[in-house]
Amino acid sequence: ITGGIEYSGVVPDRNKLEKKYPNPFNPTTTIRVAIPKTGSVSLIVYDVSGKEITRLINNAPLNAGTFDTKFEGSSLSSGIYFYKLIVDGQNIATKKMMMIK
Repeated sequence: ITGGIEYSGVVPDRNKLEKKYPNPFNPTTTIRVAIPKTGSVSLIVYDVSGKEITRLINNAPLNAGTFDTKFEGSSLSSGIYFYKLIVDGQNIATKKMMMIK
């Protein structure tokens, strides 16, 4: 499982975890997060049983802005997965995604 982050200078008015695209995906998808001020950010992917699969962003200090993160799950089986945004220790949102092979 691999990932990468692309930064955009667009600063939102609040923390946001956007819908990912495409959904369903095979095997790569993009997850967009937006934070209005510099903070410690984690973006975590879980399987349907709640087991952590990977941390695309691991408690990283990020500047205010919008970030696109690539999630590549070719080693995963088809199914439902969840992705969660945490900013400064607070759960912001959790969303569902579907992998279809």
